[in-house]
Amino acid sequence: MLADLRRTLTDRFGTSDEHRLDASLRRAGRVNVPVRFHVVHSGGRGRLSKAAARRQIATLNAAYGGRKGGADTRVRFRLAGYDRTDKPSWFHHPRRYEGAMKRRLRKGGRGTLNVFTAAVGTEVLGFATFPHQYKKDPRMDGVTIDYRSLPQGPYKPFNRGYTAVHEIGHWLGLLHTFEGGCLPPGDGVADTPYEAEPAEGCPDYRDTCPQRGDDPVHNFMDYAHDTCMREFTAGQGRRIRAAWAAYRSR
Repeated sequence: MLADLRRTLTDRFGTSDEHRLDASLRRAGRVNVPVRFHVVHSGGRGRLSKAAARRQIATLNAAYGGRKGGADTRVRFRLAGYDRTDKPSWFHHPRRYEGAMKRRLRKGGRGTLNVFTAAVGTEVLGFATFPHQYKKDPRMDGVTIDYRSLPQGPYKPFNRGYTAVHEIGHWLGLLHTFEGGCLPPGDGVADTPYEAEPAEGCPDYRDTCPQRGDDPVHNFMDYAHDTCMREFTAGQGRRIRAAWAAYRSR
């Protein structure tokens, strides 16, 4: 999860990028994402099986396909590659060695999702690049998640595979639901209500902003426990497809 939680939409993307996304909506169709899965481990620690990678892909398809209770974003994922690398320094410090790790392992172009698993941490479970960043530094494109957060992983309450769902949401162009707090434009998606701060645990009810709507605590782009997360909105699906058309489909 990213550290710069409070930047506004304009700060993150810039006005010209927002216009580009708007223009891309008219050609935004279904998105099919090939996934290259890179397991970085230290001996037996973090040495995930191909079956674990397949479970994560199935979770992605269920979440983005609306089968957990939300809207179908019209995004689908398929496992296009799987490899393992025994490199203790990368495994224990994936942020510090991010450049070396990605330069060695990353494969494919702008439309290929490279997922790296390692011991990211417990306070921060993952990090991702955004679509508009690809052109500046293609070699750094991708998503890194903690290996313990995959489906059936040992890190409760974040072991249903939703850390990957969340971070891949960033890779596809989504911001946090609490982006900018109660200040416009928030996350730039009309059907996700404003939210003053990240959700913790699984609150029964929260309404932290004066704008219309309760806090979207069940949204995959919030920070609630995995047991609480279940949905993307139709607006988030449209934004994903527009970002794909603008930045990743060429």
